[in-house]
Amino acid sequence: MPQTSNSSLILRPAEQRFHTQLDWLESWHSFSFAGHSDPAWMGFGPLRVINDDTIAAGRGFGMHPHNDMEIVTMMVEGELSHADSMGHSAVLRAGEVQRMSAGTGIVHSEINRSDQACRLLQIWIEPERIGIDPAYEQQPFSIGADWTPLIDPAGTGGAMATAGNARIWRARPQQQEPLPLPSEPETDLWIQVIHGELELRLDDGSSHRLNSGDGAGLVNAAQGHHSVVASDHDADILLLALPRHP
Repeated sequence: MPQTSNSSLILRPAEQRFHTQLDWLESWHSFSFAGHSDPAWMGFGPLRVINDDTIAAGRGFGMHPHNDMEIVTMMVEGELSHADSMGHSAVLRAGEVQRMSAGTGIVHSEINRSDQACRLLQIWIEPERIGIDPAYEQQPFSIGADWTPLIDPAGTGGAMATAGNARIWRARPQQQEPLPLPSEPETDLWIQVIHGELELRLDDGSSHRLNSGDGAGLVNAAQGHHSVVASDHDADILLLALPRHP
């Protein structure tokens, strides 16, 4: 048996997230965002935003600016049309991931030009360096039962590289098969359940049920041997590894 760790767990149940409901947008915010603010939920290390957005057909976000932020958009269902001030124009479809380094400044729009609603996760991470040149990239990914790398500082394993030290994976684990969480030094982990049910098993012997929309943060995660176990066949999980702040 491994020794128990000093990891600490933070749970963010889906129903406790902030909620925005408009005639064209339903958004669930894991952390403080726009008009929703709570000092206890300003982020998780450099992770500042996880928004689970459903956008109505024919609607979306018009041109708006960002700077000095790493922005990752993961399409879950449907499609979204992107345009930006760097001249990029593309359609982001389910299974694809878009990443932008806003850097010194970027203006972009994200519009659902299809005839069906779409769903996406938008993630904001503070960069390691500010004032860098803006950058844009998108890529399709085939998600398997193991951790598929989506974002990696060095672009390892087919992932897209970013200006920060955060890593992002996605997995659709086999039902009832434990999937170990990665162990990296000086790292905290955030789990976001896209769909389905799973059990988070910690090396202190405790277990925690997570359902669609739930989030969980593991502080000092590298000191333990933890895993997730899918309770159903269609579980879909996002995992972020974030550098620990001093």
